[in-house]
Amino acid sequence: MDVRTLICVCVLLLAACSPKTSTSVFDSGNLGSSSCSGQALNTRFVVQWESGEFSVESAPSVEYFKKHFLEPQLDKIRKVEYDRVVQFERDADRVTATATASDTWGQDMIQASSAWGQNIYGQNVVVGIVDSFVDVNNPQIAPRIAYNTSEIPGNGIDDDGNGYVDDYAGYTFISNPSTDAALSDHGSHVSGIIAADHAKGYIKGIAPQAKIVPAPFIDGKNGGSIGDAIMAMQYVSTRGARIINASWGGAPCMASLRNAFESMNQKGILVVVAAGNDGLDIDYSPDYPAAFNMPNQLTVAASNVNDFMPSWSNKGFGLVHLAAPGVEILSTITKNRVGFMDGTSMAAPFVSGAAALLWSDRPSATVYDIKSALMRSVDVVPNHEYKVQTLGRLNVKKALLEIRKLVP
Repeated sequence: MDVRTLICVCVLLLAACSPKTSTSVFDSGNLGSSSCSGQALNTRFVVQWESGEFSVESAPSVEYFKKHFLEPQLDKIRKVEYDRVVQFERDADRVTATATASDTWGQDMIQASSAWGQNIYGQNVVVGIVDSFVDVNNPQIAPRIAYNTSEIPGNGIDDDGNGYVDDYAGYTFISNPSTDAALSDHGSHVSGIIAADHAKGYIKGIAPQAKIVPAPFIDGKNGGSIGDAIMAMQYVSTRGARIINASWGGAPCMASLRNAFESMNQKGILVVVAAGNDGLDIDYSPDYPAAFNMPNQLTVAASNVNDFMPSWSNKGFGLVHLAAPGVEILSTITKNRVGFMDGTSMAAPFVSGAAALLWSDRPSATVYDIKSALMRSVDVVPNHEYKVQTLGRLNVKKALLEIRKLVP
């Protein structure tokens, strides 16, 4: 070993062993970057611990946070970022009064009934709904909630000692709710697409015997935060979710959010993400979390009744994986009603429901098996291929055949 090599090795060793400081651990989050321009919450901080877990902490100022929280625990903390605001992409996620297509056109187009006819309904699969409030009293949703029977609802006590008080029917992570936060229809609509119980009403959930864990973090008016989204994802992972539906976007490219997706990857959890509703090619104009492209992630564009992509759907041959129905989709909403909504927010839960069907049929499948089966089995229609990685749109019948090849 010559002197130059020895010097390089020593420099690398010193760099690797240099003590952590509050400056090296605290990431200001590229405040000047246009692609990471989400509004910073200057008194809220997302903490990733060396254990891999996350927490969201508050302090009156960043200086106070560093002195009184970060520095005394520096050896236990891996990374800290400012928390940031996130909103639903609301332009296409509108409730419409009428529909030109049949009420079940989406279920019909993806051939969901091919699974139901084989007694595959999503049994024994849990889906985390990281979204807005879910109306857990809706008669088609209530039977599908993964109730925490170790918790006594409404007594203000953490009966099971899991760190969450009264998490009987999921847990609310909204830190700044508006007065009408519970009136947001988004989370209930998404939940119904995935798991509405066929025996209890009109809506045909894709996986009507799957269980769901509501973990609302965004109220549809004041928005939510990335930190709250991460905490919601972490929570549903502890409740047995194999799939997380993330029908939201417009998030800044925080390292913490990417790390949370990686944490879900290590736990074998599929994260299904809405591509977004801005009509953009996210290969060139990235929107997060859709553009993360993690190995356990499926990013979903929207399709319409004519099997075309609507002009407002985001797209990308590299970062968007497949399309699914997302125009004039009928599902459950609040106050025991049903309504039509448009958006990639509606397309993503079609894929989440399909994943639940596949996992119900093949419980030993890995997250990569499920992702591969869904991508390999899309319908590709000549002359109007989708501008997505697979060129096609979700097909449950073909996906079941594919997962059985991958997992005999």
